[in-house]
Amino acid sequence: MATIDRQATTLALAHALSAAERGLAVIPLSRTKLPALRSPHRDRPDLATHRDRPDLATHRDRPDRADRPDRAASGGPVGPPCHGECGRFGHGVHDASTDPRRIRELFAAAPWATGYGIACGLPPHHLIGVDLDTKSGTDSTTALRELALRHLFTIPPTVVVVTPSGGRHLWLTGPPDVVVPNSASRLAPGIDIRGAGGYLVGPGSRTDHGVYETAPGAAHLSPAPCPTPLLRLLLPPPRHARVGLRGTAAGTGREPGHGAGSRTGSHPDDALARAHQGDGLIQFVLSAHTGQRNTRLFWAACRAYENGLGPTLTAALIDAAVHTGLPLREARSTVASAARMTPRRPT
Repeated sequence: MATIDRQATTLALAHALSAAERGLAVIPLSRTKLPALRSPHRDRPDLATHRDRPDLATHRDRPDRADRPDRAASGGPVGPPCHGECGRFGHGVHDASTDPRRIRELFAAAPWATGYGIACGLPPHHLIGVDLDTKSGTDSTTALRELALRHLFTIPPTVVVVTPSGGRHLWLTGPPDVVVPNSASRLAPGIDIRGAGGYLVGPGSRTDHGVYETAPGAAHLSPAPCPTPLLRLLLPPPRHARVGLRGTAAGTGREPGHGAGSRTGSHPDDALARAHQGDGLIQFVLSAHTGQRNTRLFWAACRAYENGLGPTLTAALIDAAVHTGLPLREARSTVASAARMTPRRPT
């Protein structure tokens, strides 16, 4: 039987009610950060949902797989999982509510709860959580900074929650018509995303490893809108997406390096297009103003390496950055960083 810490439960309920007043739907969590209430259908796998950390489930990108075993324990066909239609508690994030009465009932049914989870993807905020982990020696903060440089976005001032292990949860809001899926280390090692069907551990929650707390200076902030370039990265890519310079060469109708009639796999039109790409990247760097120079150089170097132009354009890109006033040492370091983190296109 779970140990009951009445003071921790009372504090968790108070924090949960405060979050609900701001439009955030909540559920009670145990010290393990899992939903505190067990599924009422745990003996019926045909009805049970995946309640153990749905935001980190093995099938987090395939909720139909996670919630619907191939066949019921009885061997019969499987119906849709219950998400609370039965009227009982214990459906994980599907129990989340902003109704104070229901929240009190949830916590009354789980007196061992010491924390609360905040459901992501629900109106009015359509919350998106960016989880910057510190486990396994990953430097997720640097990885996010490099993504921001590469894709030209900045994280606006927003709610930040510090985890007991030293990680950080960034709270952002999404558009109402966009469903952001959950993911683990898809953007970069140590960066997990909490989207629809997932939840964030709320500040004030007490776990086996410590207390989740709002970062200093962030208590007065509201969740900020997710930058559009970052939002694009969080969504599944279209099946036939054409990504910038890596797709069909502009004006040729062919993919670079695959021209017909050339034994080497190149084509004069493709070579010309690649030369124009290089000129465009150099001009992009040359047009940078103060405060943009490093960002533009990093972005241009990434595009160059993605398209096999890195070694050819490195010197020209560095010269262009120095011409705008960026110190030579900083320009070389920025290009080297782009070279390290940019996947090369197969030759």
